[in-house]
Amino acid sequence: MRYLLADPNLTHRGPGEEFARAVAADRGGPVTVRLAVSLPTTFPLAAHRPRYTVRHLLKTATVVDETVRFVAEPPAPDGPQSSGDRYGATPEARFRPRLAQTKLTELAAAVPLPAGLTDDPALLAAFVDHRVVVRLCTVENEVFLHGSADGAITGLLHLPGLHRRAAPGPLGAEVVRAAARVEEMGGSCDGIVVHPDRYWELVHDGLLGRLAEAGVRVSRTRMIAPDLMLFGDFRAAVTLVEPGVSTLSLRPGAGPDGADLVTAALPVGLAVHLPQHFLLLERQ
Repeated sequence: MRYLLADPNLTHRGPGEEFARAVAADRGGPVTVRLAVSLPTTFPLAAHRPRYTVRHLLKTATVVDETVRFVAEPPAPDGPQSSGDRYGATPEARFRPRLAQTKLTELAAAVPLPAGLTDDPALLAAFVDHRVVVRLCTVENEVFLHGSADGAITGLLHLPGLHRRAAPGPLGAEVVRAAARVEEMGGSCDGIVVHPDRYWELVHDGLLGRLAEAGVRVSRTRMIAPDLMLFGDFRAAVTLVEPGVSTLSLRPGAGPDGADLVTAALPVGLAVHLPQHFLLLERQ
């Protein structure tokens, strides 16, 4: 059964509570709850320990169609790879804007429920809010970086025009060079995606605070290899397009060993305007 509940925007209740209320009302059958929010933005612990996911680095646009048009500016094949001191000598002087389009794809994370959990609405609500939603955040990071199975999203680590640079030197010096390199292509480095190993190295070296002072957000995720760091002008280069809706579904007996299965899902897409505004740094 499908539900559109009284608080779909979650102004008074969390997604877990809305879901648990629907499950209790249905008493054992399959349930789908449609919510007028993007579930990755609702993870409750984020309010107390801010942690940027890849989506936090992007600008967002709300869309109503599954296919979205946008303007892309790919680099010229024969364009310069660095800037001179006149506009005509910059890479962007040879960019050729064109209309492009992207399609939405569904991201989903399915989690088996412990036996008896659907009989305890308060515990079910907490499990959905704290364990199911965070799984969807991880799936989203993976798809935004590596791409979707249906090809609708090209992962940021595989963009055409992505620059690559080896980093044999000290971390601080290599971060400075990589951020500056993004600006050679006409961008302004406003974000970095790193593995937790590298993130805490930045903390240890005192670099994280200095990056924040410069307006650079650092997203940490296990969905990028420890030796890679992705630098970019994220907000100028990419738009996250989504209708701003999500679903939570219960499928009784569909999980391993006959466990009930809860699935969190949402449709998203990426419009990549400037793929050349990214640089992948490989630590050596």
